[in-house]
Amino acid sequence: MGKIQCNFCGSERYEERRIEYLYSHQGKYLLVPNTPVEVCLDCGMIYYDAAVLKEIERHFFAILHNDEKPDSYIEMPAKAYG
Repeated sequence: MGKIQCNFCGSERYEERRIEYLYSHQGKYLLVPNTPVEVCLDCGMIYYDAAVLKEIERHFFAILHNDEKPDSYIEMPAKAYG
């Protein structure tokens, strides 16, 4: 198996982190705290595992179709730029 290399800067230095991911689809959103990502330590590019994104998408549509309940709801203010 070859070394993983950043597609943006070519670095081979990565770190696993957890972030808040905001999934959006047709004006509807799902905030996913604690999402695992790989971050390039040289340029900051973030890489998501395809299986993680598919699982987030699955949860989104299950919640949308009332097959699953979200952990919680949040209220978020909105303000247009300019």
